[in-house]
Amino acid sequence: MQENWWKIKSDIIIDTPFLAVYEDRIRFNLERLIGAVNGDTQKLRPHIKTHKIGEILELFKIYNIKKIKCATIAEAELAAIHEIPDVLLAYQPVGIKTERWFSLIQKYPNVKFSTITDNLESAKALNEIAKENNLKLHIYLDLNTGMNRTGFSISENWSALTDKIVKLKNLHFEGIHIYDGHLKGSAEERTNAASISFLNIREKAEAIGEKLGYELKIVAGGSNTFPFYATQENVECSPGTFVFWDFNYQTNLPEQKFKPALVIVGTIISKPTNSTLCIDIGYKAVSSENPIDKRLVILNDENLIPTSHSEEHLIVENQGKNKYAIGDTIYALPYHVCPTCALYDSVQVVNKGHQVCDQWKVAARSREINI
Repeated sequence: MQENWWKIKSDIIIDTPFLAVYEDRIRFNLERLIGAVNGDTQKLRPHIKTHKIGEILELFKIYNIKKIKCATIAEAELAAIHEIPDVLLAYQPVGIKTERWFSLIQKYPNVKFSTITDNLESAKALNEIAKENNLKLHIYLDLNTGMNRTGFSISENWSALTDKIVKLKNLHFEGIHIYDGHLKGSAEERTNAASISFLNIREKAEAIGEKLGYELKIVAGGSNTFPFYATQENVECSPGTFVFWDFNYQTNLPEQKFKPALVIVGTIISKPTNSTLCIDIGYKAVSSENPIDKRLVILNDENLIPTSHSEEHLIVENQGKNKYAIGDTIYALPYHVCPTCALYDSVQVVNKGHQVCDQWKVAARSREINI
């Protein structure tokens, strides 16, 4: 790894903590993603929940990535604003979300919107509203392969559910959606586990497609299983974290070789003892759902070890020989970048010269943009 790639030389004074993103590294990650599918960008439907940033959607278009997946109405609207032509909401709309979803579809008629369902009752509700609005809604069946979060269980007769959904006249059945983020372990272990369920799913999907008279689409996986699905024919892959990467995936998915492209920049604000430093990267500045040893890694010095964390303060123990002063800048790599990015209104863009050159708004951090 390039030494001190994260260090900023800019004279621009920005109050800490802030997020710095490195556009050359984001471009590297996009190019590596495309290389993994042998240049076939039609196989890519990246999830935008990691970044929620319009300027990155513009980069997607430069690289001919024209399909995305998202989890919120705001993310879907951001994609529509930036003229992404194909948007999948991988979150079953229920209640007022359904009303917002149809409002979005009506506002952006040139965008192909689709969503998921995992039960007949919800499908019927979507069909009824589509009928009332004189629309044909594109729908995927969400399958549960073991994540146990959403989805119709693959151990049950999901083909029978599909038969009922395709009879709903205001729904167009697009295909199958799979997310298997529960799969962990080595690359070989993840591949083997994903293939066991997927081969059976694909066989059934092909049979259903033959009966319907068109080929069903399959949208599958996230970061953990991306290398497997990237090699499967007629499958759209949906990794998201690749844009920024993080310490978790750098450690646990080493075979994917993406580069970290986002850091948290903080400041030492106090030295409570001779061996401890207080930094302004509290848990309002970095995702803190994990234990303290899995929240961030200090890039300046591997001997700065987090020991205590509160809302606006991070205490680290200096177990090395380097000396630090109040006011020194600290750079940290988040363990989980997706919820970390969502804590900030904007990110500072760093160019190849290590200068802050722009600011991008994390626009879909908001639960609502216009709709």
